[in-house]
Order: sequence, then C-alpha cells, then structure tokens
Amino acid sequence: MFNASSADDAPQPPKVLTTPLEILANIKSLMDSHDPLIVTFTERQQRFQSFVVAVDRDRGTLSLDELIPRDGERFMSNGEAFRVEGFHDGVRIAWESNGAYSILDTAHGRSYVGALPAEVVYHQRRNAFRAALKLSSLVDVELAGDKLAKGIRGKLLDVSATGCKLRFEGDITEQLQLGQVYDKFAAALPFGAITTPVELRYLHFEERLDTSFAGVRFHNMGGLVQRNVERFVYQLQRETRRFDKDDF
Repeated sequence: MFNASSADDAPQPPKVLTTPLEILANIKSLMDSHDPLIVTFTERQQRFQSFVVAVDRDRGTLSLDELIPRDGERFMSNGEAFRVEGFHDGVRIAWESNGAYSILDTAHGRSYVGALPAEVVYHQRRNAFRAALKLSSLVDVELAGDKLAKGIRGKLLDVSATGCKLRFEGDITEQLQLGQVYDKFAAALPFGAITTPVELRYLHFEERLDTSFAGVRFHNMGGLVQRNVERFVYQLQRETRRFDKDDF
C-alpha cells in the first residue's frame, strides 16, 4: 500500500498566535478560501456552521455569516461565549469569543460583527495535509447517484486523504442536503478516474461569484481508490514544497 508518511508529515504541536498581524492573516485566509467554520457555544452541544465574510483591520473587527441552523443566532444575541474552528490547507485555526456580536442586515444578507480575537490557535496537522490545486489545472468532478435527479459537474479545488473541496457554477444549494451520502462521486485524477461515495459536510453559495462551494468527506472508500487519492495528495504536497523552496 502506498505510504506517503515521513517525519515531516507527523502532526505538529499547536501554536498560540497573539500578534494582530498573525491573527488577521489567518482569519483572512479562512475568508478568502470560503472555508467553513464550526461554531459551538460553551454551554451547548449543538454545532453551527458559518463563514468569515469580512475582516476590518482598522476597526479590529470580523464579520461571520448567518449561522446554520438559524436558531444559533438567539444564543449569540444573548451574548453567550462561543468557540470558532476552521481548517485551511490542513491547518486547524480556532479561537474563542466572549464579547458581544451585533447583528447586521445588508443587501448581501445577514451577518454578525464582533471584535477580532486576542489569541488564535494554529495547529498544522500534516497527517491530513490538504493540498490545493492550481487554478490552471483543476480536476473535473461529478456528483451523482440515487439521491440526485441528474449529475452535477464541477471542479476539485483541494483534496486531502479524507475529503475535498469542490466548486460548482450557479446555485446548487436546493439540490443537495448537508449530511447526505452521495454514492457516486467521480474525479478525473491524473492517475485515472476514481469513483467513491462521499458525505456532504458543508455547502455555501457565493452570490457575487454565482458559484457554489461544497466540502465532502470520503465515505467507505475502497483500497485502490484510497491509494490513488493518497498518491495524488502526496504529489501535490511535493509540488507545494518545491515551489516554496524556489520562492525562498
């Protein structure tokens, strides 16, 4: 079986970022990549989804997208403390908020505005390295199966050994359901096409781009498919490191 692990790929200990520049840069990376956030309130077990929609360096504020499910807004309005967790390129970025957030209604939708955190936990977990594809070489994908009337074609934006991020033209949020397993996800990888079931973990339509972004987790993946995915991730990881060295 293909094994891409090495000493460099071992999980790294978490770091606590405290400088405003580091905090701003990491939260902005979540925003720019439309990475989903998991929001949990301290006294509650329910999990909510959101996104970073704006960062204001001068005012020291950030804006979160409307919570899904919507009833989480009531907890935020009551000033309950909550924790935010997101993943960007295999890095876990998390912070806690104890301050008040104000609700803002605009032409672009509902959002919550609060202060930038004083600390951010940055945890590189290389055993789940998420490799981004270059825009010039995005992989064609299709989501299909019994749960869909017809297949939906899109592009692969990034991939890890456990899941991937996808891009689709237009608004497909009415066609898909969070938590649903779709039994035919196909991707045209350089080593050959793969087909595997996937579970839909998040879904977001960006109106200004007329584009939908989805995140899926591989589900009951076969051995051969898993080896091809790991091989592809490892190749992208090596290319990333080579480019980083060239830049240095």
